[in-house]
Amino acid sequence: MVSVIDRRMFCGGLLLGGLAAALPARASEPLIVTDMAGRKVRLPATPRRIILLEARDIVSMSLLHPDPAALVVGWAAVDRIDSDVVRDGIERKRQIPVVGKQTPDTISFEGLISLTPDLVVANLYMAPQGDKDLLVERLESAGVPVIFSDLSSNASSERARGVVADFHEQMRMWGEVLGAADKAASYTAFVDAHLTRVVSCVAGAAPVTTYLEVQSTVDDCCWAAGSKVWGELLELAGGRTLPGVTAPWFQKLDLEYLVSTPSDVYIASGGGWSAGGRPSIGPGFTAAQGKEGLQRLIARTGFDQLSSVRNGRVHGIWSGLISIPPFNILFVEQAAKWLLPERCSDIDPAATLAEINQRFLSTPIRGPLWASLRD
Repeated sequence: MVSVIDRRMFCGGLLLGGLAAALPARASEPLIVTDMAGRKVRLPATPRRIILLEARDIVSMSLLHPDPAALVVGWAAVDRIDSDVVRDGIERKRQIPVVGKQTPDTISFEGLISLTPDLVVANLYMAPQGDKDLLVERLESAGVPVIFSDLSSNASSERARGVVADFHEQMRMWGEVLGAADKAASYTAFVDAHLTRVVSCVAGAAPVTTYLEVQSTVDDCCWAAGSKVWGELLELAGGRTLPGVTAPWFQKLDLEYLVSTPSDVYIASGGGWSAGGRPSIGPGFTAAQGKEGLQRLIARTGFDQLSSVRNGRVHGIWSGLISIPPFNILFVEQAAKWLLPERCSDIDPAATLAEINQRFLSTPIRGPLWASLRD
């Protein structure tokens, strides 16, 4: 009834605020960066020409640098940012060259070298063999350092760290790369304080079984959040993914399984592109557009039989709240309010977003970043 399918194409941290804090290291100083794979990589100087094989990494950079697009000379998998509003705000009309799409076969070594990068940032989606990947070996042989910003993969359930620890390590790594350790520590502390409040309000509650749907579309069903990454964030919010789901990122379920397996809450994912009828939820969209998209999703065959739909517990989030680590806190807070409304009534994710905009973002991200049928 349940089949595991690896859809690595799909998915699988905010525009900075103040310019205070420590100045970046001088460009002439070499530095050692410990990446997410634990590799110690020597950079001749603070990088000024970076290629991102995962464009979403620019969001983490933007927490630590006032204009990260000025440092990025090429990027791939741009669609995974899943918001033209966020992309345009970061690029500031620069038009960063696109060096590839969402799969490693679209990346050209010659194309990367032609941009004369002083650093390439990879992950296991775009360099599946890690530091043994042919592209990585060729880049390093050509004198271009490569670091890994993420080791997540739907191919294995093994994770050395949890999703929160990964976020900490990613921020630490980017602080090293950009010479902005103090700023990285400041945002990490902000997130930790908000996570502590959520952990407190969900403590002792029975986990709420939730169908958290990855890549929600009207012409496809049923991609459930896996046991790791999305599932870990759901657990922090007081929930749990559907029983029988074993894939770490996401898993294809039969409709019959979904209908016959009770779930208390349904959370869809939406975004900035609408292929397949995804709900329009995220920066630049209105609450009414989000609700209309949710109505179309629950009109799919069999969804009227879901207990969550019958009870009106239908919600949707912008995919970036899960796929971009610095935004995870907003998902956790909002999901906690949906799953355990009485316990977590004092949690205010809209206020958290406002504080992020005020303290950390040079270009604010406007809500709503979520939607509910009954709002």
